[in-house]
Amino acid sequence: MHFSVSHCQFIKNLTRVLILALMFLQTGCGEEQSVQTPTFKQASEKDKTVYRFGIHPLHNPERLHDIFGPVMAYLNKHIDEVEFKVEASRNYAHYDEKLFAGEFHFSLPNPYQTITSLQHGYRVFGKMGDDHNFRGIFLVRKDSDIGKVTDLKGKPVSYPAPTALAATMMPQYYLYQNGLDVMNEVDNRYVGSQESSIMNVFLGHSVAGATWPPPWLALSKERPELAKELEIKWQTEPLPNNGLVVRNDIPESIVKEVSDLLLGLHTHEEGRNMLEKMELSKFEAADDATYQPVIDFIANFSRDIRDPRKER
Repeated sequence: MHFSVSHCQFIKNLTRVLILALMFLQTGCGEEQSVQTPTFKQASEKDKTVYRFGIHPLHNPERLHDIFGPVMAYLNKHIDEVEFKVEASRNYAHYDEKLFAGEFHFSLPNPYQTITSLQHGYRVFGKMGDDHNFRGIFLVRKDSDIGKVTDLKGKPVSYPAPTALAATMMPQYYLYQNGLDVMNEVDNRYVGSQESSIMNVFLGHSVAGATWPPPWLALSKERPELAKELEIKWQTEPLPNNGLVVRNDIPESIVKEVSDLLLGLHTHEEGRNMLEKMELSKFEAADDATYQPVIDFIANFSRDIRDPRKER
């Protein structure tokens, strides 16, 4: 078959047009695929800085997550830049290890841990209110024959942990002030948590158990048989309540947002519901100087009873 030159030229031109059209379609398909890839907004949400908010063993880990999980959700709802996650610890020693290694960005330590954290890169920005509740209490069975402090001589007494301030150190100092050689005349048993200290008394494993009011109130509400069988026998004088601390390298703008939200919880129903689960009326402003009474107490306790720094 014979084609003229002009006809051949036409075929070549048509081929070029088809090739260009195919190239255009391929480019268009690539652009369509790029639109379907994750957006920058989604990627940034995924890559948010996560702040670990460590809570000292006020309760066992399950109860602690139940109480403080909603608080973290509340912070996340109102602060877009970062994400907060509550972190429990299996016991006081584990919590202390993480706190003093600077692993928490924010934390709620007991007052003794609060003053110690100041030497490990933290500062105080707030605290739990209701200082009248930060006291040690001794629980005994109502059918017990324990009448006075010296009746504990040679008997088992339960506590959460050696470094628990309200639930261990303050009660031990109370026993010392009322005539007992605590380290030699009492069978001191550290049982791991506030709930365990209470249950040891209920089950008869110890003749008295030390704790502090919030866990006792919370547990006795859940288990009315405890309030029926146990009673508060003695209580100590109070000290400043648990502190809110933040690592020194956290941006001040984030600290202010967290502080404003926590210190304002008592002003609205959602926040009051969270506080009720803590047996707390409010958080309040504080700084390092707020805890000078705790520093003084620890100095006396270390001189007269034992050095808690050696228990970590």
